[in-house]
Amino acid sequence: MAIRPIHLLGSPVLRQRSAEVPAVTDEVRRFIDDLFETMDAAEGVGLAANQVGEMVRVAVVDADGDRFAMVNPVIVESSGRETAEEGCLSIPDHFGDVTRPDRVVIEALDRDGAPYRLEALGLKARAIQHEIDHLDGVLFTDRLSALKRSLLLAKYRKAHKDDASFLKLPEPKTPRSA
Repeated sequence: MAIRPIHLLGSPVLRQRSAEVPAVTDEVRRFIDDLFETMDAAEGVGLAANQVGEMVRVAVVDADGDRFAMVNPVIVESSGRETAEEGCLSIPDHFGDVTRPDRVVIEALDRDGAPYRLEALGLKARAIQHEIDHLDGVLFTDRLSALKRSLLLAKYRKAHKDDASFLKLPEPKTPRSA
């Protein structure tokens, strides 16, 4: 397993639609392990493949006590509406209130290539939708009003004006002593 650099706002890969995975192979499973390790190091609740520069429809989520991989995920049902604050590992330290369905049902392949169907509510539903958006080249900022998006992007640009790269390598967290 390896921690991979995360692409930040401005990286072109974040705006591209990812390709379907034809089969879950050992290489895909190793990649899923890397996504989990990278997400954990960055202290996220989800991570999509294109956030680490791979243009395949793979994402991982760890929310509400459930940790899972989604290969070729599709939302087949959604209902309700909830507005809540969202952030993104590709737009660190910047947040916005996003309205999304508060219940989704997805169909996807798991880490072993087996198809599954999952109903999710609350934070888990939000994380799933956020990661599937990434796979479609959509950022949470696209779901903000024009004014809020402009303000958030201006703050981000100001905070990152001296950055020379669109990549950030998360630092693994050191275990706390008892």
